Amino acid sequence: MSDFEGLRAVVTGGASGIGRATAELLAERGAQVAVLDLDPSQVGKPLLAHRADVADDASVRAAVAAAVADLGGLDVLVNNAGIGAQGTVEDNDDEQWRRVFEVNVLGIVRTTRAALPHLRKSAHAAIVNTCSIVATAGLPQRALYSASKGAVYSLTLAMAADHVREGIRVNCVTPGTVDTPWVGRLLGAAPDPAAERAALEARQPTGRLVTTGQVAGAIAYLASPLSGATTGTALAVDGGMQGLRLRPVGR
Repeated sequence: MSDFEGLRAVVTGGASGIGRATAELLAERGAQVAVLDLDPSQVGKPLLAHRADVADDASVRAAVAAAVADLGGLDVLVNNAGIGAQGTVEDNDDEQWRRVFEVNVLGIVRTTRAALPHLRKSAHAAIVNTCSIVATAGLPQRALYSASKGAVYSLTLAMAADHVREGIRVNCVTPGTVDTPWVGRLLGAAPDPAAERAALEARQPTGRLVTTGQVAGAIAYLASPLSGATTGTALAVDGGMQGLRLRPVGR
């Protein structure tokens, strides 16, 4: 497909995982793509790369300005940068709560704020935020992470309402458990990594983890001009976890 031919995209957290898969897919489909990441050293052509810390407003503004200058404009913003957290509401101190919200929520605010003047000049402006299944389903040991992604979900809807008449579409994806480096580190720290992986896979009706490429495909769908009538939508990429209620095998 070449539905992104002539379009310019910025992907935050684009050096690895979902962000990297998304940046590469958009480039394959014709976009010029700039990656913003804390460590973009491993990002190579055709992707452009700029260092950015989404928890720092000056860093974000400088990186977005540099990326837009390189690209010659901006049509698509993928707000993907984020960090995880484990535990119940008791298990993380105030500083950790602030840190996760700084990155997962305010990171989107900062990047979008810097990008909006450029997106308003585009004929095909789209923003896609990476949310999570935890925004709409209660999972154990994810209180802080769930709160941050719940905020991302609500923020997506509010942004969609605010900017629809400016011709800017805003949507989000809500992945289930994705086979990313962060999940890999969690599995590596488990007492029995194989058993933990099996449990995560069994939690999703498809019986397997979501791949980064599958989430990238959903992001590309929402960002594409072919989806010009879609805004204010949360697209689940969760192996059926949100909507399906299967009976146990053999019953």
